[in-house]
Amino acid sequence: MARLASFHTAGLVEAGCDEAGRGCLAGPVVAAAVILPPRVRLPGLDDSKKLTAPDRERLRPLIERAAIAWCVASASIDEIDRINILHASFLAMHRAIAGLGASPQALLIDGDRFTRYPGIPHHCIIEGDGKYRSIAAASVLAKTHRDELMRRLHAEHPAYGWAENKGYPTGEHRAAIAAHGSSPHHRMSFRLLPVEPTLF
Repeated sequence: MARLASFHTAGLVEAGCDEAGRGCLAGPVVAAAVILPPRVRLPGLDDSKKLTAPDRERLRPLIERAAIAWCVASASIDEIDRINILHASFLAMHRAIAGLGASPQALLIDGDRFTRYPGIPHHCIIEGDGKYRSIAAASVLAKTHRDELMRRLHAEHPAYGWAENKGYPTGEHRAAIAAHGSSPHHRMSFRLLPVEPTLF
């Protein structure tokens, strides 16, 4: 388990930001922003991708109770198709930051790019969800809230297996799209099916 840093710059109130669902074929992209107390104890906290689903679900209420402030927000399928997934991810992060009940003095962004949020400096940190507690906490909240949403959408469209694949491009998901066509929750700007080889 990684040892996560409590802060990037000592003495500043920092919000960690991360998103979930960028690589999916269906569903919104979801982002979270989290401000943690300096000496918070969250045993087992790590990058959400390194955790099991039960561990993420165990951590979610602990993070939500311990945080000074947290917010989860999203960008819709229509927004993803209109402005592209990268900018939709930034939009979801901006919405999460705007929804915080406290004002951070700096933002710690997971990744190498970000669109500046007005009035708050930011630091882009590659693999930041495995380096800083606040980003790891944001990654857990974004992932668990999005997974919950995809389970609800699965109930409406069970053919695509979203309760298991969460909208990611698994073989089973693509096979279901080939068999049933796309749903209203699929991202039409994404390649939903592989390109068939051309035979000459």
